[in-house]
Amino acid sequence: MRSRTSKPRALHQVIRDALRHDILSGKLPAGHQLRQDALATQFNASRIPVREALRQLESEGLVVHHLNRGAMVAGMNVQQICELLDIRVALECHAARLAVPNMVERDFETMERILDDYSRSDVVSDWAEYNRQFHLALSAPANNMRLKRLIEEYCLNTDRYTHLAMSKATGKDKPQSDHYQLVAACRARDVGKVVSLLEEHIDNTRKELLATAREQQMQGGDGPGLLQLA
Repeated sequence: MRSRTSKPRALHQVIRDALRHDILSGKLPAGHQLRQDALATQFNASRIPVREALRQLESEGLVVHHLNRGAMVAGMNVQQICELLDIRVALECHAARLAVPNMVERDFETMERILDDYSRSDVVSDWAEYNRQFHLALSAPANNMRLKRLIEEYCLNTDRYTHLAMSKATGKDKPQSDHYQLVAACRARDVGKVVSLLEEHIDNTRKELLATAREQQMQGGDGPGLLQLA
């Protein structure tokens, strides 16, 4: 039931959120063309809200415009993904320094609930979403909305390219072990340990990504999903 004080979302926001979900879930792969007329028909809208939705997705790095080809789902190569992971380290570690001193019991419970759902899930494609939720919950007590939006953007963009492939390659036991150690360090109010664990956790993703890229290159192909190029 909608709260009386909440405002209905504008049509361009509805379109944006639907397209974002399809891009992040892999339903719309890198290189997929996003035709404004087809989207307008799909969402029963004019081109104006469609154009605004695509503009906002472009600002998030999920859509790119090519001359004479229009809007397309963005792709990235390994170097670009590693650059985003470096940015994630800087942003999330800074957020952790701010967040840990502010954490209360409900913050710990929120993180643990996400991890419990993650552990129970057997659907590989859902693990990226649980991973995203955990990292956002970890940084939320920093109480900095601008920082939160930046982390969300870079979490979304890197997870889109890395997490499904990494999950298939390594499973979820190691990432989950890292996550539970992070929660324990948060409960202990050990800011230094949280930052160290978090940096190592994200850096391990980078190393696994590079190892997977090397393996795929030796096999003579880029492989599905992970190394789709723009």
